[in-house]
Amino acid sequence: MFEVEHIGLTEFRENITYLERNFPREAKRMLSRVGNKARTIVRRKARELVKRRTGNYQRSIKRGKVFEDRSSSGDLTVRVYSSSKIAPHGHLIERGHRIVDKHGNEHGFKQGYLVFDKSKEEIERDFDSIIIAEFDRVLSRL
Repeated sequence: MFEVEHIGLTEFRENITYLERNFPREAKRMLSRVGNKARTIVRRKARELVKRRTGNYQRSIKRGKVFEDRSSSGDLTVRVYSSSKIAPHGHLIERGHRIVDKHGNEHGFKQGYLVFDKSKEEIERDFDSIIIAEFDRVLSRL
């Protein structure tokens, strides 16, 4: 599971609150587009790191719905995750796994690629420019 928790900018939070209060549909659409861009970054990083064909792993990287986070102050949140329905082995690629033969003998450990952790750094680095572009897009339409 992957969430961008970098939302520490008070101006950003005020703008989201304003949009959410006055244009709730626009706020959700904007965060959906931000989630799509985050998904694109994660998929690009997966193609870069995981050189071997891994079934449907890259196809399993999805953007979730925009929802109101109840654990914090009710902020809108969007997640990017690897769907276990499409790629039930996604967590093994992400975190690593034991290498076991058909007799149950262990032959080592395959290190995980940590795709989501590595792409989180890239998303946090580009987050401000993504948000500014999305705000400009929303405000130009209003």
